[in-house]
Amino acid sequence: MPLRLLDDEKATRPVMTDTLKTVSPVDGSVYVERSFAGEPNVAAALTAAVRAQEVWREVQIEERALICSKAVDTVTALKDQLATEITWQMGRPIRYAAGEIGGFEERARHMIAAAPDALRDIPADEIDGFTRFIRREALGVVFVIAPWNYPWLTSVNSVIPALMAGNAVILKHSTQTPLVAERYAEAFEAAGLPSGVFQCLHLSHAATERVIKAEEVDFVAFTGSVPGGDMVEAAAAGRFIGVGLELGGKDPAYVRADADLNFAVENLVDGAFFNSGQSCCGIERIYVHGDLFEPFVDGFQALVNDYILGDPTDPETTLGPMVRTSAADFVREQTAQAVKAGARALIDPAGFDADQPGTPYLAPQVLVDVDHTMAVMTEESFGPVVGIMAVDSDEQAIRLMNDSRFGLTASVWTADDKAALGIGNEVATGTWFQNRCDYLDPALAWTGVKDSGRGCTLSAVGYEHLTRPKSFHLRTRVS
Repeated sequence: MPLRLLDDEKATRPVMTDTLKTVSPVDGSVYVERSFAGEPNVAAALTAAVRAQEVWREVQIEERALICSKAVDTVTALKDQLATEITWQMGRPIRYAAGEIGGFEERARHMIAAAPDALRDIPADEIDGFTRFIRREALGVVFVIAPWNYPWLTSVNSVIPALMAGNAVILKHSTQTPLVAERYAEAFEAAGLPSGVFQCLHLSHAATERVIKAEEVDFVAFTGSVPGGDMVEAAAAGRFIGVGLELGGKDPAYVRADADLNFAVENLVDGAFFNSGQSCCGIERIYVHGDLFEPFVDGFQALVNDYILGDPTDPETTLGPMVRTSAADFVREQTAQAVKAGARALIDPAGFDADQPGTPYLAPQVLVDVDHTMAVMTEESFGPVVGIMAVDSDEQAIRLMNDSRFGLTASVWTADDKAALGIGNEVATGTWFQNRCDYLDPALAWTGVKDSGRGCTLSAVGYEHLTRPKSFHLRTRVS
């Protein structure tokens, strides 16, 4: 289908009224329209969640697993439909959209399988006449606030483990991807989950804060921006509840002199530009040893020029629009500022026919001659731009990787396993990769440091944040 220039008002900011309107970045049309939940709906949902959780927490973990697995089955059976919905809601090319449902299934099934061991009682050393152990109890009601950029992958990190741990869940999804929340609700209903254990609400910002402040809520799992995390912390202040925050990133990669050049180029291009760079753990800055710098940049530039920017509903498209024009304009301005300060842009936007100023369609960009005085190397871009710098040592690379207020993931590209471990010990990050990037392994803790957030999802450790420890100290013989 031909691309249509977007109306500026629609493209630059969401419409905030009593009605939720999802403006598709594909063509500027209103793709979804829903009423926001009013106060009676919110109050009823909170009451229902509390009541339902009191019953759900007593359900055996095997039964919880069966119900959650049936819900996952329902979602995966709708993969093609859900992929189309992802594309129209947030703009990811249709050729890649179904992959998110595969990732959703991988994480969900792993966390379901991990639950029995993760939630098993923890015995203390035996003492004659006593039984002592620690039990992990459900927290109560978990409020999940999920973003649009990976709408299934980010939400499943909390939704499935929270339910498996015996909590009730209320899901508030981004106004850009409201259908995801509705599909969750349909899947859990089809699986036979008791009413009230999982609910979704379409909420305004004010109503979202109201739910965070509600005495019925026992934990908030938020994925989004740093300002959004500030709001969540402020709203939860004084409530003495747990808050999990998965926030932004400015994730670096370091290519050592001994790296497999072609492998590093191929994977780092994908890590930087997949999903139009709209990934918290996407590659946003690259440091390359001087011995490889020129061939790396040449190969990187050539591969980026192979992208096809255009209509994401076309299976040939490999780079879709950003979520809205204001996001694309932010990246345009950040890039322009870097060029004005001395950076050199290697990609000619004229080579991408769909690149249209005033729309979300933005060509990818690669910058060299960059440094850390430029925002493009220090502040989150969340778009299809990456800066590449030459370095002369591991020590310089470590210093530059750590020169950031973010710390979500970081990677090194090297054939030296010992060096990879040693450098990883020095880099402040939640996840450290060797010869890999932009991936979440559900068996490992997903966490960040500094302004990338706090708390943890996924892995057995993730269950610790969705439960509270309760100690049992039983004297079994009194004579």
